[in-house]
Amino acid sequence: MVRKVLIVLLVLLVIIQFFRPERNESNDLTYDISTKYEVPAGVNELLKVSCNDCHSNKTEYPWYANVQPVAWWLNEHVVDGKKHLNYSEFTKKPLYVQNHKLEETIEMVEKKAMPLDSYTYLGLHPQANLTDEQREMIIDWAKAQMKYLKETYPADSLAFPKRD
Repeated sequence: MVRKVLIVLLVLLVIIQFFRPERNESNDLTYDISTKYEVPAGVNELLKVSCNDCHSNKTEYPWYANVQPVAWWLNEHVVDGKKHLNYSEFTKKPLYVQNHKLEETIEMVEKKAMPLDSYTYLGLHPQANLTDEQREMIIDWAKAQMKYLKETYPADSLAFPKRD
């Protein structure tokens, strides 16, 4: 009986390998944050290694992303991450959303809520384990971008519209 269950599980494991999620590899930079905002090389590198896999249109997939059901789990992280913040489509959003996303970036990095523990768990993506100095670099950069917005645009364009 146990042998039959193991065989069925093995067959199911083989079958699910043929059902793969779409990969996040378009790398369309038409509305990328760097098209409107200054992103210094150091900050760009930090975003690349610790943020962009889930928050851009270009994910660098590890080898285990080719194995189901792991690929489905990773895909869910990417889809959810892009739903909350997508640096590749950043300038497509209204100014008040851009300003708010910069504010959220500061908050999440300060609280060490990003990158997710699951991204760096078990030594995966060790380059994404940000030091306090690297966190400050991202925070200072995001604050500078918010300051640029405040100095460049009217205050009402940076606040969420009031609901009636």
